Amino acid sequence: MPVRGSVLVSGAGVAGTAAAYWLSRSGWDVVLVERAAALRTAGQNIDVRGAARTVVRRMGLEAHLLAAGTGEVGTRFVDRRGRTVAEFPAGTADTDGPTAEMEVLRGELVASLDALLRDRVAHRYGDSVRAVVQDAEGVDVEFAHGPPGRFDLLVVAEGFHSHTRRLVFGDVRLRDLGQYMAYGTVPRTAEDDHWWRWLPAGRGRAVMLRPDNVGTTRALLAFLGPPTGLERRAPREQVAHLREVFADVGWAAPRILGALAADHDDFYLDRVGQVHAPRWTHGRVALTGDAAYCPSPISGMGTSLALTGAYVLAGELTARQDHAAAWGAYEALMRPYVRRAQQLPPGGPRLVNPVSGVGVSVLHTVMRLAASRVGRAVTARLFAPPADSIALPAYP
Repeated sequence: MPVRGSVLVSGAGVAGTAAAYWLSRSGWDVVLVERAAALRTAGQNIDVRGAARTVVRRMGLEAHLLAAGTGEVGTRFVDRRGRTVAEFPAGTADTDGPTAEMEVLRGELVASLDALLRDRVAHRYGDSVRAVVQDAEGVDVEFAHGPPGRFDLLVVAEGFHSHTRRLVFGDVRLRDLGQYMAYGTVPRTAEDDHWWRWLPAGRGRAVMLRPDNVGTTRALLAFLGPPTGLERRAPREQVAHLREVFADVGWAAPRILGALAADHDDFYLDRVGQVHAPRWTHGRVALTGDAAYCPSPISGMGTSLALTGAYVLAGELTARQDHAAAWGAYEALMRPYVRRAQQLPPGGPRLVNPVSGVGVSVLHTVMRLAASRVGRAVTARLFAPPADSIALPAYP
C-alpha cells in the first residue's frame, strides 16, 4: 500500500491509539508521541456504547473486550450503612443502562488498542510537543526531548488540559461543572461484590466502589464545590483535603481514604468539566478526543466520543484527497453527536449529589420509583447516554 503521508499523533490514550490504528491501516506513516515513559495502563472502569461498540467491532476487538470485562452486573444506590436503596441491572445491548454490557478497565482498552499498532506505528514515549509551526505544505514540530520533525499532519489526542491544543488553538472554553472527582484502586475485601455501589452522602458528596477483573476494587470520591486549584496540588495535600471533606461519612469512605493515603500510584484527582472548542481543526492540525470535546465523566460518553471521533477523523482523511475537505466532513459529522453527548440532565451533577439530608431522602425515593418495574421503562432511556445517535460511514 502506498504511503499517503506522515501524521504525528500526540497522546497515547484511547483517542490517540485508535486514531493511530485507523490511520496506519489506511496507509499513513504514523508516529505516536506520549508524555509518559510507557503506555499508561492505569485507570477506572469505562463503558463502550453505541457507535463506539461498532468501531471496536470493526477493529476486531469486540469479543476480546467482552471477555476482558470487569464483571460489573449493575448499579446499586446504597445508604450510609451500605444497604441497597435501589438497583439497576447492567444493560444487555450496545447502549442501554447505567452499566453497559461492555464494561472494561481503561488500561485494558488502551492496551488492546496499542496491541494493534505493533509493526504499524512508531512510538515516542517520554516526550511531548513543545512548539508547532505550520505552513501550506506541512507541520514542523519541536519536541521537549527528542529531535524535531516535520509531518504532513498533526492530530492532537491529548486530555482535558491539552498543552498542544493551547499552542495551536489558544485558549478554548472549558465549562466547569462545579465538582471534583478523585479516583483510586483499593484492596478487594470479602464484602465487595460485582455491583457498582453508589452512596449519595449529603453535602454534595458521593462515595463509589466498582468491581474490576484483576482482584482489586476501583474507588471514587466526588464532591461539589467551587474551583480551588486542588487539582494542581501534590497528592499528599489532595488526600489530606479529601479526609477533611469526607471525615463524617461512613460506609466505605474511611477504607478508601486509608488506602489512598498509603499508596498514590493509582490516585488521580481532577476538576469535572467539558471542552467546548469553537473549531477542531486549524491548517494541518486537528483535535480529537477529550482535547476537542471532553463531555465530562458524568456524561458516560467520553470513551464513545474518543473511539468514534478517531474513526471518523481517520476515515475522512482516507476517503478524501484534501485534508481541508476531510476536516470539514469530520466536523460536520461529529458536531451533532458531540452536542448531544454534552447535553447533561437538568441539574447536572447536583441532581444526584444532594446537599441536605432531606435531598438525600428525596433522591432515595426517586431511585426506588425509578427501579420499579414501571419506572425502569422510563429510566432505561434516562440512564442511557446518546451513544448511538450517529450513523457511522463504512470507510475503505
